[in-house]
Formats: sequence, C-alpha cells, structure tokens
Amino acid sequence: MQSFVWVGHDAPDSAEVRKRHRPAHLEALEGLEAAGRIHFAGPLLGEDEQPIGSVIIFDAQDIDEARAVAERDPYVTEGVFEHYEVHAARRVFPRS
Repeated sequence: MQSFVWVGHDAPDSAEVRKRHRPAHLEALEGLEAAGRIHFAGPLLGEDEQPIGSVIIFDAQDIDEARAVAERDPYVTEGVFEHYEVHAARRVFPRS
C-alpha cells in the first residue's frame, strides 16, 4: 500500500450543498476507515472557521485506485468541490 493525499477545494457558495451531501460523503469513506486505510480526514477551514475544502490522507494500492476513490465520492459527483487533486505521498514524520 502507498499513501495518497486528496485535497478538494470547495466551489463558491457550496456550503448548503456540502451539508446536504455530508452523510453520503462520510458513508463513502467508511470502507477505507474500517480497513484502517485513513490516516487523516477532515475539512479545511477558512479564516471564519467555515469549510473551504477537505483533505484526506489514505492508503491505496496505486494512483488509479486513489483517483477512483475521489472520483466516486459525493463531494466530487455532486459539485461540492470545484476542483480536487490526488497525489502520492511519502511519510517522513512521525517516524514509526
């Protein structure tokens, strides 16, 4: 398994869309969580402490699987994210 960072950037005025699709978004990630493959997941906050995006650090077999996770997520399919990116990452800290 390799680690990936998925960063989603909210579309303008997507706060209501985000709230509406949050349960489905969390449900879509439950399989990764149950498999112990999520290292961190949560919203990115603006200066007003409101969500402006999301970051998820998780394990996948390869970049294709990581992109597939993002592509089928409700925050992507329902337009919460204006754009997003998925990148391979290598952990340096904390050292295990």
